[in-house]
Amino acid sequence: MSKKAMFACVLVAFVAACAAKEEEVVYVEEPVSQEPVFTGKYK
Repeated sequence: MSKKAMFACVLVAFVAACAAKEEEVVYVEEPVSQEPVFTGKYK
């Protein structure tokens, strides 16, 4: 493989690796359930 072709492959790989990654946004339809409240009683 010629040096120019190898350099082009390395350059493309570098640019692909450094590309800005989009953050995935997750929306929750239902609200998160509330934790049980301590009543002071034990079973």
